[in-house]
Amino acid sequence: MASEIQTAEMAEGIVELLEQPRFELMPFESMDEQLEHLPDGSEVAITTSPTLGLEATIDWSERATDRGFEVVPHIAARYVRDEDHLEEIAGRLTDAGVTDIFVPGGDREEPVGEFTSAYELLSALEDLEYEFEEVGITGYPEGHEFLDEEVLAESMAKKEPYATYIVTQLCYDAETILEWIGEIRDRGVELPVEVGIPGVMKYQRLLNISKKVGVGDSIRFLQKTSGVIGFIRELVGSRGTYVPDELVQGLAPYATDPYYDIRGVHVYAFNQVPDLESWRSETLTQYG
Repeated sequence: MASEIQTAEMAEGIVELLEQPRFELMPFESMDEQLEHLPDGSEVAITTSPTLGLEATIDWSERATDRGFEVVPHIAARYVRDEDHLEEIAGRLTDAGVTDIFVPGGDREEPVGEFTSAYELLSALEDLEYEFEEVGITGYPEGHEFLDEEVLAESMAKKEPYATYIVTQLCYDAETILEWIGEIRDRGVELPVEVGIPGVMKYQRLLNISKKVGVGDSIRFLQKTSGVIGFIRELVGSRGTYVPDELVQGLAPYATDPYYDIRGVHVYAFNQVPDLESWRSETLTQYG
């Protein structure tokens, strides 16, 4: 009986997480095709591209909202020139009907203008006439490549009053994510959390992306359960493709727990939507 209850809770949690996720896409030309594979009205986060800058993000936000998607553009602080530029961005997004934005610091080594951090941009945004119903900030379950835990905690404390939710950086391990949520709750951070999970893609590409975005334990996690030989077997057995089954199953029992306040998953799709949607559909059919 206990196992049946656990199985039912697991299924309920998986459906809760995957029924209406947020899909993160990159504003490349392939995005038009990617949107075709998403359910109508899906919530779509659009990143800031280091090569294309914010203009591509804003342009695709306008185009995607016109097609009926709920769009969440990334307004990376280090890509915004000044307050006039910020006001222009906010005006265009408001005119397009965008009500939710995500504000990371941005991965430019040198900022294009006066904003060097997400906190500085969030502070400036408060002084504008434009308001957004939802504002997201970044969380780092595995830490940050260049910032220690104390600095990250101080940064979150400064940004929290301006935000309505947190999106976690890409992480493969449910236990690490849940421990991190417990740590920020202990610090008094009560914002709901959107858990960032990888989508479905070839292992090699996923590992390359993970290195670029600074996920410290990505390779170790993908190899840890059975060593290098086991990892190779898993790679071959899966035809070289990663799927986040184990990660979602690990999060599922906590999906509706008010202490963790997980409001959904934020899927890093890396513009590989067809494979992602095929897996999500099959998983919902299995557990729904």
